[in-house]
Amino acid sequence: MPVIVPKDGLESLGNYDLLEKIAAVGVGSVYRGRRRATAELVAVKVMPPFRAGNELALQRFARECRILSGLNDPNIVRALDFGIEGNIPYLVMEFVDGESLGERIDREGCLPEAEAVHVIAQIARALDRAHCQGLVHRHVKPDNILLTAGGDVKLADLGLAKHVETSTQLTKTGGCLGTPNFMAPEQFRDARCVDKRCDIYALAATLYMAVTGQLPFAASNLVDCCLRKFKNDLPPPRELNPDLSERVDWAIRRAMSADPAARPASCVEFVEDLTGRSEKVPGVPKRAARADSWYVVYEDASGTSQQTSGPQQDIRRSLQEGLLGDAEKVRVSASQNGPFEPLRSLAEFRDLVVALPARPNAETEPVDQATPSPTACPTGDARETPAWLPAILAVLLGLAGFLVGLYLLAR
Repeated sequence: MPVIVPKDGLESLGNYDLLEKIAAVGVGSVYRGRRRATAELVAVKVMPPFRAGNELALQRFARECRILSGLNDPNIVRALDFGIEGNIPYLVMEFVDGESLGERIDREGCLPEAEAVHVIAQIARALDRAHCQGLVHRHVKPDNILLTAGGDVKLADLGLAKHVETSTQLTKTGGCLGTPNFMAPEQFRDARCVDKRCDIYALAATLYMAVTGQLPFAASNLVDCCLRKFKNDLPPPRELNPDLSERVDWAIRRAMSADPAARPASCVEFVEDLTGRSEKVPGVPKRAARADSWYVVYEDASGTSQQTSGPQQDIRRSLQEGLLGDAEKVRVSASQNGPFEPLRSLAEFRDLVVALPARPNAETEPVDQATPSPTACPTGDARETPAWLPAILAVLLGLAGFLVGLYLLAR
């Protein structure tokens, strides 16, 4: 295989020949390389010398290797080696022969729903395993999801990942790391204080782009993007792609709630929302098994507990028509003897009880148009702070943190 000397003049590092530059990333450049001893193709991420003098950046770079080495998952790019030659740090990873999800979307537009959900589900399960080890990625986006020619899916770029229990802080207070259009709103404020729900948000934003072909929160500037995120000002995916199913539309919008508490509690729950299928069904001993019939406990109009059963479709119809009373009090199981669980704990029924965040143009309660009695204008300390002012201040502080984060990365 001929060696294409990169324009920056690098031809080798350690035991690896650099064949060609294939990508530019936030921390430096990525090369297609070859291990001399085995001729194995590898990917070599190289930090430029001028950044290697930044101790914070160097620690983050070395930590990426440690994180990748500790994650043995088929859907996460494996780390093979780490070294420093002269003043050039480099990270050696498995070479993924394919393209990023971002490149696929740029070339072909939106993906078919089934394929997009299949891709995101694989990444979600990989993220869930990382979350179980206390890691948060913080940089999920289409360009960090790699698609191989053989149909495999790989999550890359854990350079911004953090361990939720570590005492070593590699992000300054108020620092904001990530890509704005895919970042969770709370990540604008302080990247140190985020948890796995920011990855769930970013994964949903990635799916949003995959099924619509459009960048979420596309705006003319960073301030507009940030403000729209905090206000849930996002066109539903079905407005951009009418062929999208209602379930996937609902699952994306729920996972992209501005309030972290309103999102799925885990990546597994997000996949359940997308598929409408629970990983574990009460009353069914086999994991991921489907229930042919559901048993429902509910209260009738007199408050008396009743039980009924039927296929999922019939139970859903009865719930939608209000025949089973207050849906929040309904319990279901796949077994007549239980255990019975709330509707929101099961993907088959969760969308009927979990409300989606309201958009800014959503209908509001009617305002009393009666003429108010005249009152004196408040003066001095009696003046109330405008309701919008705290939100604006929070956004400005978040943007300041974001710019600080970018500055620290660029040093």
